[in-house]
Amino acid sequence: MSSQQESTSGTLFTLLSGALIGAAGVGWWLLTEAERRQRLKRQRSMLYAPRMQDGSEALETHQMSERDGELEHRVEELNSAISDVRRQLEDLGSRT
Repeated sequence: MSSQQESTSGTLFTLLSGALIGAAGVGWWLLTEAERRQRLKRQRSMLYAPRMQDGSEALETHQMSERDGELEHRVEELNSAISDVRRQLEDLGSRT
């Protein structure tokens, strides 16, 4: 009779342990999902809200057009330098 009582209490302990471990696992999963959702929400709000509030989109396009102008000027300078070197090489080739 005592062995049957021990197996019943052992089974009850196993069931309670499993329920506690399962509840802890579900609780941990729910917490990580909530944190992940908050992080995604924060990232999305950081992507859109600051630009809409301070008008930095307009500043960025203005800065990009200035950079494009500087880049075009630099490309023109490089092209003229390449042309000068090409002329010098042609002069050297014609002298020999």
